[in-house]
Amino acid sequence: MNMRDVILKKKAGEALTREEIRAFARGAADGSVPDYQLAALLMAICWRGMNAEETAALTMEMMHTGGVVDLSEVGGVCVDKHSTGGVGDTTTLVLVPLAAACGAEGAKLSGRGLGHTGGTLDKLESIPGCTVDMSRADFIRQVQRIGCAVIGQTHDLCPADKALYALRDVTGTVDSVPLIASSIVSKKLASGAGAIVLDVKTGSGALMQTLEDAIALAQAMVEIGVQAGKPIYALVTGMDQPLGTHVGNALEVKEAIDILSGRAGGDLLEVSLALGSRMLVAAGVAADAAQGRARMTQALRSGAGLEKLREMIAAQGGDARVCDDVTRLPQAAHVIPVTAQADGYVSRMDTAKIGYCAQALGAGRQKKADVIDPAVGLVMDVRLGDYVRAGERIATLHVNRPELAQNAAGQLREAIALSPQRPELPPLIHAAVSHAGVRRYTKGEESL
Repeated sequence: MNMRDVILKKKAGEALTREEIRAFARGAADGSVPDYQLAALLMAICWRGMNAEETAALTMEMMHTGGVVDLSEVGGVCVDKHSTGGVGDTTTLVLVPLAAACGAEGAKLSGRGLGHTGGTLDKLESIPGCTVDMSRADFIRQVQRIGCAVIGQTHDLCPADKALYALRDVTGTVDSVPLIASSIVSKKLASGAGAIVLDVKTGSGALMQTLEDAIALAQAMVEIGVQAGKPIYALVTGMDQPLGTHVGNALEVKEAIDILSGRAGGDLLEVSLALGSRMLVAAGVAADAAQGRARMTQALRSGAGLEKLREMIAAQGGDARVCDDVTRLPQAAHVIPVTAQADGYVSRMDTAKIGYCAQALGAGRQKKADVIDPAVGLVMDVRLGDYVRAGERIATLHVNRPELAQNAAGQLREAIALSPQRPELPPLIHAAVSHAGVRRYTKGEESL
């Protein structure tokens, strides 16, 4: 197939055929189409878009350029959850054990952090001894035995997506709904998920910073599920401040344990329950979201969720005693308060800047080869709408290199705006998207 003709066709705004999309995906995977032509077609797609059929075709063709995990041996419906990325987003470590305690198998393949977004694998590896690498057979056996496992994606999943994402990053073609949607869903389908629950973030720390763009992305991914015959459900949730109060790897594990132990709550727990209730519905163990939420809440109160996390950590070689003693997690050598320089209400946060602050302390990566420090990061001591006085603490830095603290403190103060008026707080959950359409939430409906 002449790839130049395909580029010109999309440049003219015409829809591509399944065969043309297949040639594009396979050429990316095996290197038979040169990078300059792949980049040209990516830019044409970025400008001209793709219809629902094209987007679904690209998803399926990228999925089939590599291996596909078969989870049928697990039995039942394996439900996967995916977040489009955020700061302090520790929902996987809260809701996967909670869902498993309720009878919904969680066979999750996760990724590592890059940029200001934390990676679930890095968080798990901050637990002494815990591994995220295992064979598919061992992965399936663990899910059969205890109901959950979280490991790294195998190298042969979606090679086309790996090639195209690397090009998108350097050619300015990341912000395309069809390309984002097909990238995310192709990997989820290749991972063997029977159903998928998506957390699409919007706000200052999100990939899609406006609500309408986030809803459009959620709709595109749900429509791919319709085309592929896989149930996909999405919630659009806020990232106008870190979801949890802890940002960093061992720190976020600590917060997950605190929540499962009943010592903490807040927005992280609320979003976890909202997503988890939909996971139980998708798995067929709850009739509706309200029943799913009730079951998750019971598993939380009884301690069954924490026990399931303990089982998962032990099964993956980790020190499960961290669930009873969080001081067994890596600890930073220095804990340094960051104080407010004026009085006022916390009116706005630049969430991405807060994430990059944690990254600069060593909690994240600028390049994939960077080595992270599992102990470092920060704890937010204020939330949007809180009133603080000059000299009061707004955050706490956990550092091993104290020379980084002054710059980090300055970044945090710049990221947190204070105002004499109390701000109107943004919703935590903005909308729910399914094959039936979009339901926008009003203030106070977050728990539905």
